[in-house]
Amino acid sequence: MKNNKTNKNSSSSSSSSYYYSYSLSFSFSSTSSGSLSPTFTLLGRSHIFLSYHHPLQSIDHELWPLDEIDPKKAKFPCCLVWTPLPIVSWLAPFIGHVGICREDGAILDFSGSNFVNADDFAFGAVARYLQLDRTQCCFATNLGGHTCKSGYKHAEFGTAITWDDALRSSSRYFEHKTYNLFTCNCHSFVANCLNRIFYGGSMSWNMINVAGLVLLKGQWVDAMSVVRSFLPFLLVLSLGVFMVGWPFLVALLSFSLLLLVWFLLGNYCFKTLLEC
Repeated sequence: MKNNKTNKNSSSSSSSSYYYSYSLSFSFSSTSSGSLSPTFTLLGRSHIFLSYHHPLQSIDHELWPLDEIDPKKAKFPCCLVWTPLPIVSWLAPFIGHVGICREDGAILDFSGSNFVNADDFAFGAVARYLQLDRTQCCFATNLGGHTCKSGYKHAEFGTAITWDDALRSSSRYFEHKTYNLFTCNCHSFVANCLNRIFYGGSMSWNMINVAGLVLLKGQWVDAMSVVRSFLPFLLVLSLGVFMVGWPFLVALLSFSLLLLVWFLLGNYCFKTLLEC
């Protein structure tokens, strides 16, 4: 009966190891008293070289280098993007349509019920954008791999191992959601993506802070983007004041204030109203 036993040499390294394989013969022999005694015989030793890679080292989350932002081709790697909404932005220019981009620059946006647009930004070209820092994300394959302070909460919500993985998961989730401008919209989709990657050490992303992040920190693509974002509003404002007078301005400000109050209350006081 033969048995092979392998011992690791002490000179092993992190990426390769030397092993010795021992061949043993195992048998029973009779003693003078008539009992059986096991006998082991060393038949030989062979030298084996094994190469291996540590499994944890292969998931080191080394970030892929991103391509340059190219507005002409509508490529904005790892960016939040914004464009004005027809009619709505004419009355309230701070409201627009937002999307989030994959690492290859393709834009994803929740633009209709059960539908997430891919690489075809709804409502026109991007007017302003903000590139996000992937080092501020928490990518984890298990609870032990979390770099954030709320591992259990993050795992319960849903995690991702890469930026694109987070966007795919959120896209699948919103492909079963009904679009509503006032309760479940494109901002909700982007907020879900940011919460899934724990961006900036936070899982409190919602419509308000997503909109604020883009509007306060985003940069314009070009001068024409500024014009098409504010010119319709200024024309409507001027025409309304000219035809109706100052009451039109009061009505327009009241409309904007009501929208702002609705989203503030829905996101911070009555969160169940705006849950997707």
